[in-house]
Amino acid sequence: MKKNAAVVTCLTTVIALQTAHAQSASASNSPDHVYVETNIKTADGNSIAAFTRGSHGELTPIAGSPFLTGGAGTQYAGVNVGPQDSDREIISNPEHTLLFAVNSGSDTIAVFKIQSNGALYPIPGSPFPSGGNDPVSLSLVGDTLFVVNKSGDLGRPTSILPNYTALRVHSDGSLSPIDETNNDTSHEFQAKVSIGIGSSPSQALVIPDTHLFFGTDFLTGLVERFKFDDYGKLHQLPPLALPASEFADTTTPRLPLGLWNHPYLPLVYVGFVSDNKVGVYEYDPEGYLKFRRAVPNSGAAVCWLRTNRAGTRLYTADTVTNSISVYDLTDPANPVQIQELNLSGEGNVLQISLSTDEQSLYALSSRGDATIPEGQGNELHVLSIEQNGKVAEIQSPVIFKEPNDTRPQGVAVVPGI
Repeated sequence: MKKNAAVVTCLTTVIALQTAHAQSASASNSPDHVYVETNIKTADGNSIAAFTRGSHGELTPIAGSPFLTGGAGTQYAGVNVGPQDSDREIISNPEHTLLFAVNSGSDTIAVFKIQSNGALYPIPGSPFPSGGNDPVSLSLVGDTLFVVNKSGDLGRPTSILPNYTALRVHSDGSLSPIDETNNDTSHEFQAKVSIGIGSSPSQALVIPDTHLFFGTDFLTGLVERFKFDDYGKLHQLPPLALPASEFADTTTPRLPLGLWNHPYLPLVYVGFVSDNKVGVYEYDPEGYLKFRRAVPNSGAAVCWLRTNRAGTRLYTADTVTNSISVYDLTDPANPVQIQELNLSGEGNVLQISLSTDEQSLYALSSRGDATIPEGQGNELHVLSIEQNGKVAEIQSPVIFKEPNDTRPQGVAVVPGI
């Protein structure tokens, strides 16, 4: 009863918060900048493709793009699950002055200064060690950068355990280890928490205004739970397996990928990839997760998720069907699917991101299936969002002319300054 009461209490603040966010979103007339990581595997070949967003969502390359990250992209050239399964490869700081991007193939994090026109300049010393092998996902809280090191690049096998690492972000944007604590049971909080080999952790999701951090270990079927202290160090709570009750076929693996939180309520949405469902969980301030329900998805392989600021719509990327699904969150704990839009062309959609004004959704597809001819499928789709929250693809996608063994990853929208 107390948890239900908390949810109802939170609902009473939604209208005021929606208004505040809408005013904040429209306060700047500067255009958004959209960034995609090319993920080119050659030494120092990785880069960030940068675009300016037009008034109708259209994208114009920024002079000087792409901008080299100083590292290498994922080394695996095939299309197996695992290496490309991640989200938030590119993020910015809240002031939109710094951009952070993973170099998955060289174990580093690139840091750029964002210029007023969206151009990127690496800060001195960039890129910086990621604290592990194969960094794939980032999340920033204050001066702490959380990094997911997957250790899952099949192009360079390793015995290094995957981990969740916290790095210190200094005033100039440079990164350094917080300290050397690593699975040291004499310390409740660790700068680095290693997990089982082959786990394939895929995402770092920090819940705003809390000390909670959730992740997904894709290939072991676990939702990871952490608390972090004021120094950014992590305390691992027991991970949670996906509920067996939602997988009637015992031969179907229980695989979680995408994570996203409701903007106002203590709810987290999880992509149940192999069962074509979205799981709904409630959390408390101590990081306890309670499974509420799973709702069906008409697409196949729900991977990455986003909500709008108002908390009225949930968007999912359905990788196998190369489609975007839209859910009505009138009842946030019971999403109802209202649309599935198949994207144009070939490809397998992965990461998605909303524009600042929430009138556009950008969806990045890549060649994730051997039936797609080499050199095809790498596209950034520009979708318009209608007043009812549904999406439409009314523009041609941006096509990435990458080497045949390359699959771009990560899409970030950063407000202009």
